Amino acid sequence: MGFEIVENTVWNEYRDQFPVTERLIYLNHAAVSPLCKAAADSMQWLTDDAYRFGSLHYDKWLAAYAGLRKSAARLINADRAEIAIVKNTSEGICTVAMGIDWKPGDKIVAFREEFPSNFYPWKLLEERGVKVAWLSAEDPLDKIDAACHGARLLAISFVQYLSGYRADIRGIGEICHRHGTIFLVDAIQGLGVFPLDVQADHIDALAADGHKWLMGPEGCGILYVSRKLQDQVSPLEFGWTNVAGSSDYASRDMTLRDDAGKFECGTLNTVGCFGLWKAIEFVLEVGVERIGPQVQSLADQIYDGVRRKGYETLGQRTAKNGAGIVSFRRHDLDSGVLVNNLKAEGITCAPRQGWVRAAPHFYISPADVETMLKNLP
Repeated sequence: MGFEIVENTVWNEYRDQFPVTERLIYLNHAAVSPLCKAAADSMQWLTDDAYRFGSLHYDKWLAAYAGLRKSAARLINADRAEIAIVKNTSEGICTVAMGIDWKPGDKIVAFREEFPSNFYPWKLLEERGVKVAWLSAEDPLDKIDAACHGARLLAISFVQYLSGYRADIRGIGEICHRHGTIFLVDAIQGLGVFPLDVQADHIDALAADGHKWLMGPEGCGILYVSRKLQDQVSPLEFGWTNVAGSSDYASRDMTLRDDAGKFECGTLNTVGCFGLWKAIEFVLEVGVERIGPQVQSLADQIYDGVRRKGYETLGQRTAKNGAGIVSFRRHDLDSGVLVNNLKAEGITCAPRQGWVRAAPHFYISPADVETMLKNLP
């Protein structure tokens, strides 16, 4: 089957914002995404300005921090006072996980398939006497509902990093809300592609780095902590920017900031903030409502195509649970060799736990996907 460029499709409309397309068919957004042009331009401006003027334009740095909080809040329907700027998803999750005053016998609901960032904290707390109910991310809502009885917190990924399974965040949020369970979402594999509304979804905390589907830099992410949860979480680290009077260096008043900024310890990754701010602004410009269907369609094309060629796929993909990740394998072929062979043809995927993981973003064309499929044995 051949695919033709259709004018005004979303991928064709914004393809020129991704010079990577001139060299590669990039299907590795679940690992590290190429920067979108808006992010790259903003970061280049900051590095050049700092190179030429030092911190003379520090007011613009402050504006970038504020702009990032505002844009991130808009993306998830939060208030900017509920957004902290963190290094990565791991730091965001850990801030909540280790900042709560846990008591022996407290209960957490967690999921076995999670990336280590959303697995290790709960194992550590389990070793300290907190009870953890371990479920599968694909368990039905009634099983999750039963597990939430008496649970203090539930933590799940929006999209699972290997299978690409997209959780029913709204349904799980309603369960948590009903049980009075803190709902924490690792959003890194879905934020920027599929809509998240922390209010409607009853999400209490959310963490995501910028370097995957948001098409921003590594080392800069966001942590959402709802107003009602902020008082229940103590900062893990304590530095000069956690406090309300941080601009008064002579002060020894340790009163915390009255917003999510109390979780920020020290100087921020300024160049990362410039990049992530503009990356999120770019996502908002394109529109998640346009990005999601395109990503879903491309991943469906990969899923159907590899199955036709005799590959096994991880999980049963549906319109409801599918996302931008498709993992596949053949038992007679080594996944690492397959990925290297694709790389030699200018096609980037990732080897993950014996699987080949493909993850196309919205600017990838159907013809690009078809080329990848034709290069598979």
